[in-house]
Amino acid sequence: MSVRDASSAGSDPQATMTAAVVREHGGVEVIRFETRPVPVAGPGQVRVRVRAVGLNHLDTWVRRGVPGHVFPLPLVLGSDGAGVVDAVGEGVQNCRPGDEVVIFPGTSCGVCAACVAGTDQLCREYRILGEARDGTCAGYVVVPAANVAPKPARLSFAEAGAFALVFLTAWSMLVDKAGLRAGETVLVHAGGSGVGGAAIQIARLLGATVIATAGTPEKCAQSKALGADEAIEYRTTDFADAVRKLTGKRGVDVVVEHVGAATFDRSVRSLARGGRLVTCGATTGGKVELSLHQVFFKNLAILGSTMGSKGQLWTILRLVEAGRLRPVVAKTLPLDGLRDAHRELEARTWFGKLVIEL
Repeated sequence: MSVRDASSAGSDPQATMTAAVVREHGGVEVIRFETRPVPVAGPGQVRVRVRAVGLNHLDTWVRRGVPGHVFPLPLVLGSDGAGVVDAVGEGVQNCRPGDEVVIFPGTSCGVCAACVAGTDQLCREYRILGEARDGTCAGYVVVPAANVAPKPARLSFAEAGAFALVFLTAWSMLVDKAGLRAGETVLVHAGGSGVGGAAIQIARLLGATVIATAGTPEKCAQSKALGADEAIEYRTTDFADAVRKLTGKRGVDVVVEHVGAATFDRSVRSLARGGRLVTCGATTGGKVELSLHQVFFKNLAILGSTMGSKGQLWTILRLVEAGRLRPVVAKTLPLDGLRDAHRELEARTWFGKLVIEL
């Protein structure tokens, strides 16, 4: 079957799929499993038969709602994914039906100044799948052709569907925003989380010394096995005091902060003079106190970061293909286990990523 034929064959109006949808905010009970028409790939678009969907804390925020933020409900959940190209629209040249692909989680207009400069995450039309447009937690998803890349052959679909968002986030934080350099020391919060585990690996790849925090002795051990030089059990130890001891009272050069209110003040206190704190989230709350005296006396930088560019994802993809970075999959579940997966994600039960397999 030709590419054109495959695209036409994919437009059967009778074809349906199951999708995990949120129509109102609340507990896991608001996740619905709905039957929907299979979407059609238009010009410049690719339809992917989804095989695996990596879960992120973003999924739980979309489900629960965020004060002051309006999500365009109803939404199909899921930002990450991997699968097989099922149909392509007119003009698509970078893939064909049957190709195994990774789905990039952020879409943009592709033509504005930010996009052509390679900073598409700054595009005014930037949308994260499953957050501002329908996502990957469905039998099929249609995305722009620029949002698919060849799946590394060394990875299973579960692994391929579990790394894009967290590794892109951590890469942008450490490389683009914080400018982490070899020989520096970085504090990574929640080493067992997706972003934390990715940050540990990237920091080690860049030649930094890594101190991680984790909630249990087991997760501390797993953080060290992943590449952390030291791991602090934050539930029994004040991590700021521990950092002070581990660094001879100097502090760290960079803090990877995504916890928020519960850790922010101590994260700032953990910085050395000239240190950089980069934050991508606030799972324990976004209202924090900040002493400007600390900021200017110690020459600190406080940096915000959300997602990253497709160009950065291609770099990450090559490093994953080479085995220098690796996704950490803790557990896989079927689509009808999504509610249980959300409960486990919020309970922080696992080290690594939870993945839905379709």
